[in-house]
Amino acid sequence: MQLDLNLLAALDALLEEGSVAGAAARLHVTAPAMSRSLGRIRRTTGDQILVRSGRTMTPTPYAIAVREQVHELLHQVQSVLAPSRELDLATLDRTFTLRWHDSLVALSGPALLAAVREQAPGVRLRFVAESSVDTPELRRGEVDLEANANRPSAPDIRAENVGESRLVVVVRRGHPLTRVKAVTAQRYADAEHITVSRRGNLGNALDDALARLGLTRRVVATAPTEAAALEFARGSDLLVSVPEVTTRSAVADHGLAVFPLPFELPSAQVYLSWHQRYETDQAHVWLRGLARTALAMCKVP
Repeated sequence: MQLDLNLLAALDALLEEGSVAGAAARLHVTAPAMSRSLGRIRRTTGDQILVRSGRTMTPTPYAIAVREQVHELLHQVQSVLAPSRELDLATLDRTFTLRWHDSLVALSGPALLAAVREQAPGVRLRFVAESSVDTPELRRGEVDLEANANRPSAPDIRAENVGESRLVVVVRRGHPLTRVKAVTAQRYADAEHITVSRRGNLGNALDDALARLGLTRRVVATAPTEAAALEFARGSDLLVSVPEVTTRSAVADHGLAVFPLPFELPSAQVYLSWHQRYETDQAHVWLRGLARTALAMCKVP
């Protein structure tokens, strides 16, 4: 059997996009050309791959079963046909996409960009916002590095603990709690709170810790970013509990006050994550090293 490796790329795009038009756009070919490729794939595999379901296309059981294998095979083929060469940072021309928690972008992004520009002026960084749902871009190679508090469980995702920070409580200056002798867990629970959650969750590990003390707090709102939550706190009597490292500049710039969390809670972890396909990619290894250094400021002081 004579195999056309172009069909492997077409199959990967079709399985990832779930449509002929989407796959064509991804590979920068015309829709008719992609449709012909789908026909050849169907004849080669003896499977329909994608079938019409209303206005959309649905993958067949066979397509679902081989999707990850096809993606990995394509990466292996690309690695063989484009062997690694000695990395020349001065001439490196590449764009890296980083999906980091917004507070980590603000805290460590400038240092990372400065280091990148000094060593490899042809490299560009794309910081993109986190989604409210888990997305497959890291596995599909559309995101190079993630940095947040989540340790991935997928076996093909590598993760490294690069920092941690204790939680602190942030309030506006002049807040009633800034005038008490000691903020207790009871006083903390009795106040009104705003949480930070890209998914819109009103509860988190803080509520579990309070429950173990027999306490319950009242969360009146949730914000998708720490910057937004701090603005809510600045203009009200709401409390927001966030990692201490992310408040260092915001507190001084926005008229906020900080006090320690009045009960025990494990420090918030920071993980740097990437797909295993980039494990030995020289440019990726270089970028991970710089990111690791930039994120080191997230260590507990």
